[in-house]
Amino acid sequence: MAVGRAVHRIVLEDLALDVDIGFHDFEVGKPQRLLVTVDVTLAPGTFPTEDSPAAAWDYDPIRVGIHRLVAGRRFNLQETLAAEIFAMIAAWPGVEALTITTRKPDVYPDAGAVGVVISSERRP
Repeated sequence: MAVGRAVHRIVLEDLALDVDIGFHDFEVGKPQRLLVTVDVTLAPGTFPTEDSPAAAWDYDPIRVGIHRLVAGRRFNLQETLAAEIFAMIAAWPGVEALTITTRKPDVYPDAGAVGVVISSERRP
């Protein structure tokens, strides 16, 4: 079996945040639990080739950046928040493709979550 070029991805899954989000009267001013997943496809040459912290693609800036983005703000729509997270991370060097998923897990008792996905395709 022939194997194509390796695709390198890093994932920050289900970052839990309390966010003032939603447009219904019962949501405004009442922070809700929101889960954010970031899936980054790295450009060739940006995935670590040695086992050292200096070579790592650090998760901390993703996590801290998202926390800063939501701190003290309110959002009407998950779409708006997801688009802002997407724009922030897409601007970083080495990002070849990106998927941002936001989910509100406590909306319906008979559903795991409601959410939004924004993604880009890998560049050729």
